[in-house]
Amino acid sequence: MKYLAKGSPKLVHAWAFYDWANSVYSLVIASTIFPIFYGALFRQKGTDEIMFAGLTIQSDALIPYVTAFGFLIIALISPVLSGIADYLGNKKSFMKFFCYLGSLSCMSLYFFSLENLWFSLLSYLFALIGFWGSLVFYNSYLPDIAPKEQQDRVSAQGYSLGYIGSVILLLICLAMVLLVPEDQALQMMRFSFLLVGVWWMGFSQYSYTYLPDFKNNNTLHRDIVFNGFRELQKVGQLIQQIQPLKRYLTAFFVYSMAVQTIMLIAAYFGEKEVQWGSDSKRTMGLIISILLIQLVAIFGAWITSKWVEKFGNIKVLVGLNFLWILICAYAYFVITPNDFYVAAFCVGLVMGGIQSLSRSTYSKLIPSESKDTTSFFSFYDVAEKIGIVIGMFTYGFVADITGRIQNAILVLILFFAIGLLLLLRVPKNKI
Repeated sequence: MKYLAKGSPKLVHAWAFYDWANSVYSLVIASTIFPIFYGALFRQKGTDEIMFAGLTIQSDALIPYVTAFGFLIIALISPVLSGIADYLGNKKSFMKFFCYLGSLSCMSLYFFSLENLWFSLLSYLFALIGFWGSLVFYNSYLPDIAPKEQQDRVSAQGYSLGYIGSVILLLICLAMVLLVPEDQALQMMRFSFLLVGVWWMGFSQYSYTYLPDFKNNNTLHRDIVFNGFRELQKVGQLIQQIQPLKRYLTAFFVYSMAVQTIMLIAAYFGEKEVQWGSDSKRTMGLIISILLIQLVAIFGAWITSKWVEKFGNIKVLVGLNFLWILICAYAYFVITPNDFYVAAFCVGLVMGGIQSLSRSTYSKLIPSESKDTTSFFSFYDVAEKIGIVIGMFTYGFVADITGRIQNAILVLILFFAIGLLLLLRVPKNKI
């Protein structure tokens, strides 16, 4: 098959359209409908605990544990698979595999129940692995489909399509849930999981039709399997020799644990701790809150860029970590829906800024003479994933042993405080 030329509008759109396809997992499964569904199952059962693998576990801790395990798998396999894909030229096949694994697992969430917990949690785990695993190869296509001067615009096009597509499906799911009697709402949520899987798998076919395939005649051997880890080791050794980069990455690793954990558990916290009054108000309120976070995050990213121009990267990151501490302290006392809306607004404001600024700060600290920036960002990505593992496990563990989510928030405050102190050690004249 003859593929489209690099930079071709049709090729660029086909690549960006995968964001339209897969972002529904992030918004519907990870952030809104599934957390509401999960909490409703425990309310129906009249308990906050469940037996799993011979242990009694708090409902608040179970999903964080599974999520941490999923990200650990991603952190371990992505360097190996990326190295293999680069050598064999078959990243399109890997992208398809993880896409189908994730979409089929989303569909299997239709059968999620507390009585069949092993199957249910495996469905959740494989959906997570499918989503994040496919992103590894999707993102790696960007240099292949667009010239360097177009990549920022093309990347933004993908994010925009992802936001639009996921919001459309979320509104469809919301209508399905709210336009039926409350005793049928759970069934509509199950249908939502089916829709996510069908949407993700179906719309991705457009991307696969036009994305190029780089298969070659290379033969897989042992050295290639471990090449990704060797590259990470080399980058790690280089970072040790560059003090500003080393200090920044250490700070990022710590505060990112808290940032990513908040992103992943916000809906579970709101579902459990806020006094909504009824199930329909809970569903509507949580979806409004998540949409509020996303919309405000756009403004947050813009205003952060303005602060950076005036104060510099490190000073702004220090300020954002301080704001996170205040937000977490406020969240500790959240009870009413209005309290939660205020918290969601504040989270969106700093969430949009800290993510984009963290990555651009790291980019600025990479030596300008370095030719292998991909390996540096692979190291950054693995560090972020391991941070999520630690953050989610710690959150789940504290919630589990104390029986209160609020105590886990105190740990997040500690992460931000340590991250802030570590940022103060980064030389500010470098960026």
